[in-house]
Amino acid sequence: MEAMKFRRKGDVVSWSNFFRCTIFIVVSCFTFSAVRLFFAVLGSTSQNSNMEVIKDVTPVFPAVSIRETVMLPDQVLIFLKYPPSAPFFTKEDLRCVYSSTNSSSRNLIKRPPIQIDGQDFENQIVRCSIPPSGFMLSLDLKPHGIIPIVHIQWWNALAYEALIDRDNSTVVFVKGLNLRPERMANASKFECVYGWNFNSTKYLLRTEMLSIAQEIGRCKTPLSVLKGSQRGNRSVKVSIRIKGKGIYRTIARPIRLLNSYPPAQKQYEMCICTMLRNQAKYIKEWIMYHAEIGVQRWFIYDNNSEDEIESIIKSLSDLNYNITRHVWPWTKTQEAGFAHCALRAREVCDWVGFIDVDEFFHLPSGLMLYDVVGKYSGGDSKIGELRVSCHSFGPSGLKHVPTDGVTLGYTCRMVASERHKSIVKPEALSPSLINVVHHFHLRAGFYYLNVDKGKLIINHYKYQVWEVFKEKFYRRVAAYVVDWQDTHSVGSKDRAPGLGTRAVEPEDWSRRFCEVNDSGLREKVLRSFVNPQTKLLPWQEEFNEVGRREKSHVII
Repeated sequence: MEAMKFRRKGDVVSWSNFFRCTIFIVVSCFTFSAVRLFFAVLGSTSQNSNMEVIKDVTPVFPAVSIRETVMLPDQVLIFLKYPPSAPFFTKEDLRCVYSSTNSSSRNLIKRPPIQIDGQDFENQIVRCSIPPSGFMLSLDLKPHGIIPIVHIQWWNALAYEALIDRDNSTVVFVKGLNLRPERMANASKFECVYGWNFNSTKYLLRTEMLSIAQEIGRCKTPLSVLKGSQRGNRSVKVSIRIKGKGIYRTIARPIRLLNSYPPAQKQYEMCICTMLRNQAKYIKEWIMYHAEIGVQRWFIYDNNSEDEIESIIKSLSDLNYNITRHVWPWTKTQEAGFAHCALRAREVCDWVGFIDVDEFFHLPSGLMLYDVVGKYSGGDSKIGELRVSCHSFGPSGLKHVPTDGVTLGYTCRMVASERHKSIVKPEALSPSLINVVHHFHLRAGFYYLNVDKGKLIINHYKYQVWEVFKEKFYRRVAAYVVDWQDTHSVGSKDRAPGLGTRAVEPEDWSRRFCEVNDSGLREKVLRSFVNPQTKLLPWQEEFNEVGRREKSHVII
């Protein structure tokens, strides 16, 4: 964390001067002033066979610029800024370029990006592999040429997202605060800092920290920033300062995605929010199943997927499933992502369920999901959360991925239920947005209810066949286990009991975690969801470009 000292109180600029300075910078940014500097990074990634070795090329500087660069533990995020009306680059147009730090070497190595995310003129993200040891990174934009990367932000301590809420406060998401979980911190020990250039304190403004907990702070927003946000100005950044120490580095620009006043009536009764990585093969069943039981809207937070998730979501959207994909590249931030999603969902949803793609709401009563929610919450406006128990299913004797989907394939589970998941009323959430993935803190006066397992339960297909489960050793979405190969937190419930730290299949894996047969959801799906003409389940039907259904696998 960089420590930056503020000017004396009498030297702090006025709001009007700050606003005029901001406008000046916005205008100036249309002229790209290139600085021929590279950052050197020592990495452990070795060169691969896909690399193309070329001779040194003189950099040229197109109108597209690099807005920010962030070093994650396993990849580099490069945020591009486009001028108005410029076409977006595709993966084929870009190359990550690695040049040796050895002054005697003039060779460059080009490698395709891992992925390109987003269609935002302010924030398209190019994801590059970490540079090999002794190399530094730049970006080749075909046919314009190579753009050097001027500055790097390290992920260990960084303000990375910011939203302006209904009450005009700024909600800031910060990595590296290291505050106690589920506890409010003393806001008086912090303050909020706004500005367009954090390399100098000359034009930085300080405001009050209203609350702070976990990785989320709530700030009083300067009037000039509020006015700028109403015009779509995204040049001003916000960060948090620990008094007496320093300011967190930042790429967070406050944006207003939320209405100033709550709508009189929400568009949807029941929504779902999830965070995922590389779940394209499974999301179709998950979306279509939950649509059949009453879910109307989905918020998908994509945590650096490298599969076909974007095209799968588009195909489902084309079939009128109301889904949005939000790029959330931040490593190990599921709780912050769920808080961010709760704010967005609050504008359109009465209730939101927070579950994973391997978790399915099961209604043994045969009711629709919103009927059960209405039964528990009806007549009492102070119920803000419904807590639903989870049953953990095992491989159920299978050694290969079930072709009919998880709801039909896995039918054997553990007897005892595990930690609950929640369906929350976003309007009832505490302004602190404190959550521990499974439940949120509520505003004063609101309370939660535990749902009867006979009415609603979650089937958690946690321990699937080995080829699926082994991916959890490397997946970074889970909130509590940073690295499955690390001996830290061996006893965590996010691990498989008795599995240890090696991704090696136990001989008896297919028979593990099986204490009681439970085919309730399988029977419900076969009884209620099979198309009587095609004998197919909704997720077994594939769609061509014009939406015509084609047979893929018939249930016998």
